[in-house]
Amino acid sequence: MSLIKSISGIRGTIGGKTGDNLTPIDTVKFAAAYGTWLKNETGKAHLKVVVGRDARISGSMIQELTMNTLLGLGIDVIDLGLSTTPTVEIAVPLENADGGIILTASHNPKQWNALKLLNSKGEFLDGEAGLKILKIAEDESIEFATVDDLGNISKIEDYIDRHIEEVLKLKLVDAEKVKKANLKVVVDAVNSTGGIAIPSLLKKMGVEVVELYCEPNGHFPHNPEPLKEHLTDICELVKKEKADFGIVVDPDVDRLAFIDETGEMFGEEYTLVACADYVLSRTPGNTVSNLSSSRALRDITKKHNGTYEASAVGEVNVVELMKANNAVIGGEGNGGIIYPESHYGRDSLVGSALFLTYLAESGKKVSELRKEYPSYFMSKNKIELTPGLDVDGILKAVEKKHSSEEISTVDGVKIDFPENWVHLRKSNTEPIIRIYTEAKSQKEADELAQKMIQEIKDIIS
Repeated sequence: MSLIKSISGIRGTIGGKTGDNLTPIDTVKFAAAYGTWLKNETGKAHLKVVVGRDARISGSMIQELTMNTLLGLGIDVIDLGLSTTPTVEIAVPLENADGGIILTASHNPKQWNALKLLNSKGEFLDGEAGLKILKIAEDESIEFATVDDLGNISKIEDYIDRHIEEVLKLKLVDAEKVKKANLKVVVDAVNSTGGIAIPSLLKKMGVEVVELYCEPNGHFPHNPEPLKEHLTDICELVKKEKADFGIVVDPDVDRLAFIDETGEMFGEEYTLVACADYVLSRTPGNTVSNLSSSRALRDITKKHNGTYEASAVGEVNVVELMKANNAVIGGEGNGGIIYPESHYGRDSLVGSALFLTYLAESGKKVSELRKEYPSYFMSKNKIELTPGLDVDGILKAVEKKHSSEEISTVDGVKIDFPENWVHLRKSNTEPIIRIYTEAKSQKEADELAQKMIQEIKDIIS
């Protein structure tokens, strides 16, 4: 069991001892710290915070604890109930709220939950704000409101529908064109809130939808991280249904993966590449992804005469560099699409709508689109950490061993070899070292990953 406190929020497993897991006490403590930080930062007498959750079994409990803690601080709450991360993000500015909280552990298994924290723009907090909140949480001298100054809860139950309408208003989304294409799509929403949002969006765009694991009950039928080894059911169903392609989202609907019409993975990295290709063809400009993302986005951006830059891993880092670089689209290679015309947050609804429009306009099969992009292959691995390991020392040792290569230490250690690369970094959300490799064949990428894993094991031993 585990509790991870970081600048990006608090994440942990349900049950167990206080301070070691995401217990009710830990939930209240961190929600109170966020509310107190918000009051300190704004100086406002009356605050408003949007709260929504994914369909995790623990979601209702964690949300009630969070909302009532905010009420105890004198903060009003807008309760979106079952929602998605991007829905809460767009709701914050639309409701003129001062912040937002999403209760979700994203791609983590069902025993996990988390509080993801937003500012008044509906964007994730930066590191400085996160550190202040962690300090307040440890201070344990939080001042709550008197009985006459308690906050109030107001419910809005149709915000996913409002989110969909916002997506359909985007200039590069053409629902009529998609409708004329007569597309059939299978959707795997891992029994979370994507099962509400994605089928509804697709139906409004005139798509025939086959639903797989779209009941938002929190009982994940497979590992919720949208990787190939977890998606055998939808790959088979796409072929059986003779569908045009499949859409896979994670529990909070900020990661997006496609399955082509043959039942093969489009490639999680290529979700952003395809959407960027479409957007750049209509609105030339720059792009940003993180250091662990495919070189293919760089290649596509160059094709459209734009500039590509890579940020440290983490949505807030990508967004910061996108703003500085005036990027027209960006995101993370894990299937996260950030399209500023909508908002600065990863959004599977936006990504799905852009891709559908692109597919309808091209008249091509999904497998044909994939063949048009530079062919890179990635391997994503991880090493579980035991308490007391000097992770920074391990990464330093790897850096020293490969000092003759092109190395970036902006975020962990990235080694750029002439024909491939490897990126090693500590996870912000789990006790692991993530190992990303990319090469011109899957075999080469896998072999490079195993080589690095062995190097790390030799260093540890």
